[in-house]
Amino acid sequence: MYIALNPGVIGVRVSNLAERLAAAKDYGFAGVDIDTSEIADLVESHGAEWVREQFEGADIIASGWGLPVDWRGSDENWKADLAKLPRLAKAAAEIGCYRCATWVMPASNDRALEENIQFHIDRFKPIAEILGEHGHRLGLEFIGPKTLRDQFKHPFIYTMADMLELGAKIGGNVGLLLDVWHLYTSHGSNEDVEKLNETDVVYVHVNDGPLGIPVDEQQDGVRGMPGETGLIDIGGFLNALKKIGYSGPVVAEPFKKELADLPSDAARLELTAASMQKIFGMVS
Repeated sequence: MYIALNPGVIGVRVSNLAERLAAAKDYGFAGVDIDTSEIADLVESHGAEWVREQFEGADIIASGWGLPVDWRGSDENWKADLAKLPRLAKAAAEIGCYRCATWVMPASNDRALEENIQFHIDRFKPIAEILGEHGHRLGLEFIGPKTLRDQFKHPFIYTMADMLELGAKIGGNVGLLLDVWHLYTSHGSNEDVEKLNETDVVYVHVNDGPLGIPVDEQQDGVRGMPGETGLIDIGGFLNALKKIGYSGPVVAEPFKKELADLPSDAARLELTAASMQKIFGMVS
């Protein structure tokens, strides 16, 4: 496993691939997430080999990409994005970036549990099939905080085990986007992670949380930098991932207001990189 950067989740703006690669390289990240639309355009205009050379020249891994499909919305939007997905998946595969991910709400006002399970299977099956045709894996993120799902009428999947079960019903290339915050707030454990197979985990988020708040009262948008408070046993989490042989990206997703308030992208990148180096120092 390696430290990777998703610029957007820490409030860093990049307008093109060159800036994306520079942000990762200059601050010691081993990988960076891609913008698949940009990559597809570059592959078509310059060729896949040229795009690969940009990553190789910077010594940066193309680590992952967010699912560019409006699967939550109308049938019309979903089908329109499905039609565009093969081009994007093909381009990502041509540069060796095979990890795609999205998040799933843990509750609904519109669908009861069984209906919602079927909705997600129906929406994700064609997506997973297209991704699979190009060698990609799809990671689904479960969302843990009780305070979030309590705002809705119908509960839905919010644990690791239930998300894995849903993924198995969708396709063999579907696993987890595993966020340590959601593992903690769903009452999961590092021991649970140790029981996974390497193929169960597609992509990983790390962060921390405020002290002095009971787990079921934690708020999803109030987190901390990885390793900041020690609320979450991040060293144990990373060592559990190492034990199962996880070889993919580990990305900071802190949702921390103070990070956004820093005066520059450089300051945000520096703090994030330092936090990630700190927690990777806990890996034995």
